Parts: sequence; C-alpha cells; structure tokens
Amino acid sequence: MILQVFILLIGFVILIKGADWMVSGASALAKKHNVSDLAIGLTVVAFGTSAPELVVNVFAAFQGHPDIAFGNVIGSNNFNLFVILGIAGMIAPLAVQSSTVWREIPLSFIAIVMLFFLANNFFLADQPGLSRIDGLILMVMFGLFLLYVYKQLKVDPQINLDSHTKYTTLTTWGLILLGLAGLIVGGRLVVDSAVKMAQAWGISEKVIGLTIIAAGTSLPELATSIVAAIKKNNDIAVGNIVGSNIFNIFLILGISSVIKPLPYDRAFNGDMYFLAAGTMVLFAMMFTGGRKKLDRWEAALLLAIYIAYTVLFVTR
Repeated sequence: MILQVFILLIGFVILIKGADWMVSGASALAKKHNVSDLAIGLTVVAFGTSAPELVVNVFAAFQGHPDIAFGNVIGSNNFNLFVILGIAGMIAPLAVQSSTVWREIPLSFIAIVMLFFLANNFFLADQPGLSRIDGLILMVMFGLFLLYVYKQLKVDPQINLDSHTKYTTLTTWGLILLGLAGLIVGGRLVVDSAVKMAQAWGISEKVIGLTIIAAGTSLPELATSIVAAIKKNNDIAVGNIVGSNIFNIFLILGISSVIKPLPYDRAFNGDMYFLAAGTMVLFAMMFTGGRKKLDRWEAALLLAIYIAYTVLFVTR
C-alpha cells in the first residue's frame, strides 16, 4: 500500500510538471501570435491546467472506471471554484472583467445544468449515464465556446508580452511535446494506483475521484492562479478557473464518453448541486462589496464553505 501511495505521488508530480511545460510552451506560442491575457487564460492556460484531468479521465474511461471519471471532473470543478479562487482572492482581491461576469460564469453554470440532465437521463430512469451522443453534444458546446473566445479576441486585442516570448520555436514545441509525454505517463500512474488504493482500503472509486484525484489534478490550476494573483494578473487567475471548469465538463467528459459510454451514479447529484450553488454564489459576489471584484472576505467565505462541505462529506 505504501508503494501505491508513492506511485500516486510520483504520478501527480509527473502530471503537474507535464502540465507546466505544456502551459509554458503553449503560452509562448500564443503570445507570438498576439493573443490577449484573458483569451490565454480561458483557452491555452485553462487547457494546459485541465490536461491532467483530461488524461486521467481518458485512462479511466478506457479502463471502465466511470466513478473516477465523474468524480475527477465534479470534484476538480468544486476544488477550482471554492479552494483555488478562495486562496487566490485572499492573496489579492480579484477584479473581474464584464465579459467574465455576464458570459463566462453563466456559461459555466449552463455547463453544470447540461451535465446534470444528460447524465441523469431522466427519460430512461434505469440507465443514467453519458452516451456517445451525449459526449458529442458536450463537445459541440465546447466548440461553440471556442468560437466565442475567438470572437472575443477581436473585442479584447490588448496584449501583455512576458518572458515566454524569449523562447525559440524549437524550445516552444519541445516544451509542448515534453509536457504531453509527462501528462500521459503521469495520468496512467495516477489512475492505476488510485484504483488499487480504493480496492485495498475498501473505499469507493467515487470518494477517491472526488477527493484525492480531484485535488491532485487541480494542483496546476492552484499554482497558476496563485502566481497570477501575486503578479496582479486577474485575467489569468479568474479566466483560468472559469475556463478550466467549462473545459472539464464540455471537453473532458465529452471526450471520455465518446471513448466509452459512462454509467452515472446519481449519488453524484449532491456534489453537482453544491457546484451549481457555488457558481451562483460566485456570480452574486460580483455585485457585493467591490463591484465586479472578488474581495478577500468573499474569497475567505468560499474557502470556508468548501472546508465545511468536505468535513460533512468525509463524516457522511
């Protein structure tokens, strides 16, 4: 068992380092094409930091572990929303752009509602889950989201060049390829060790997915948003989280269910209610205290809510 815990930790380290290399290379590539910080946060950085969730879910789907796939995405989104925004907002109040308040946050809520109805499949009460058709629907929604971001580039063309532009083309693509390799190796190690740990401890894969795997695969988002908050780059800090949550549902669960239909355990519904409520609370916070800003006390409240939820979840 100690060996499995060690393998899990090694897997997370490889995953996170792979994501870091991929984000560095992809950000450099985007900057060379004069892409704005908000667009990079919503796409390149969000995709890079969501890559661990994607790889873990692909392996989970292939190997027939749907509870890990759903638990990873729902748990990661809750961790992103409450813990990462909570910590980043406590470091420095986060000013939020109008487009994020009125479009991206509501879109992340719509993603939750869509996932809820598709996964529960109320018309076939005995067969809840995501079919390949459901996966295609989610991926179409992801395509529409990318189209929105592309149009946003024309509205928000400002750029803020950083040190990544010093990378040569060879270095940029080398980082991207190394990052992908790290993600693949790390993802395989995480899924295999987590399944063996769940079996050895007699814990359900749902619990493992919602807690250990979700927190572990969210570490890149945590590191990215904390650094962005310290550097006062609010667009990256907030766009990374909102974009990652949209990516996780539309792209990651979309790809996972296209690879192999995912049976859904309705015990996840409570966690989805919590995620939906948290998204509405975040939207409401844009109009309390500083307008279009996540103040420190609001960030602390998000973190406190998550701690209470986790204690309740574990004791239950």
